[in-house]
Amino acid sequence: MKCPFCENSDTRVIDSRPTEEGHAIRRRRECDVCGKRFTTYEKVEEVFFMVIKKDGSREAFDRNKILNGIIKACEKRPVAMADIENIVNEIERGLNNMVEKEVESKVIGEVIMEHLKKLDEVAYVRFASVYRQFKDVNTFVEEIEKMLKDSGKQ
Repeated sequence: MKCPFCENSDTRVIDSRPTEEGHAIRRRRECDVCGKRFTTYEKVEEVFFMVIKKDGSREAFDRNKILNGIIKACEKRPVAMADIENIVNEIERGLNNMVEKEVESKVIGEVIMEHLKKLDEVAYVRFASVYRQFKDVNTFVEEIEKMLKDSGKQ
């Protein structure tokens, strides 16, 4: 592994530990020339798959789109970044375990909403409002009433 500071190709691993529930390895490395330390992550290369959009077009799966959408929904909410990362990792693992290598965006959206509903109800409503393209306040109210009915809080 090349040192990011001096570009020397001789670096050594000084510490390794599993991360992401054992699906990746975090390695601390030290350069033999400049002595600086840096971190690398080793993870299994995931199988490439396509997302079928609402308009029928296809694009490569991008985990950052899911991550950014969830972060936006959870903005100013008491949700830890680790919880968000866990949701994204779980969704990505689930998608990689599918036999089909194409998935509709609506399937991904529904899975995200399931996770958000358990994590934070406000984040869930925020995400749902964008994902389901709520047209007015009544649509918000209907979704909240449905959520309350499902959870037995009404």
